[in-house]
Order: sequence, then C-alpha cells, then structure tokens
Amino acid sequence: MKNIALVEDNPDNRMLVQALLDGEYRVTEYPDGHEALDGMRRQHPDLVLLDISLPGLDGVEVLRILRGDDALRDLPVIALTAHAMAGDRGRFLEAGFDDYVTKPITDEDLLLGAIKRHVS
Repeated sequence: MKNIALVEDNPDNRMLVQALLDGEYRVTEYPDGHEALDGMRRQHPDLVLLDISLPGLDGVEVLRILRGDDALRDLPVIALTAHAMAGDRGRFLEAGFDDYVTKPITDEDLLLGAIKRHVS
C-alpha cells in the first residue's frame, strides 16, 4: 500500500482526508512543516499532500526544503489549500508543486485523481 504524507494543521481536514483515502492509501499525518520534514526524512512517503498555510514553516517553504534535499527532492507534492483566488493555481505550480487541489474538498474525485496521476 502506498504511503501518503498529509501535512495539515487542521484536525478536521486531516480526519476528512483520512476518511477519503482509507483502504486505498496509508496516510501519515503531520500537523506542521517541521514535524513533516523530520518524519519524511525517517520514513519516505510516496506522495505529499501539503497545506500552504501552516504554523511555523508554510507549505511553500516546506516544498523548497524538500526540493533541496537529495533524498526527498523527487517526491510528488500536491498543494492542498484554501488559497483559491485567480492565479493561485499557477503560482503554486510555478513554485514547484506537482499538482493543486483546493479545500474544502467537495469533490473527492478531484483529490483521488490528483493522487493517482502522481502515484503509480
């Protein structure tokens, strides 16, 4: 079973993603960027779902650190964010995210489709 790192500070959002992915993926939860980076260095996930607005390190900074780490730079990282204004998608893809899914998640197929595009 593929392992997904979920970096999300909101417990309700973590619970929703866990429920949506249950049975298809093993999900390891991290409430902030520092814990996520430490955890992903110990246990490499197959994909990262990364919130943008996190306490401490924001998602863009976490992505920058991942891309600078030889062992983690090739991980597919999906922005999972409430930032949904015009231009946000392009801005996050340009920053180096592999995909972009907005919250709240109202269509689980969008999330599942993004994950399947990046995890074989």
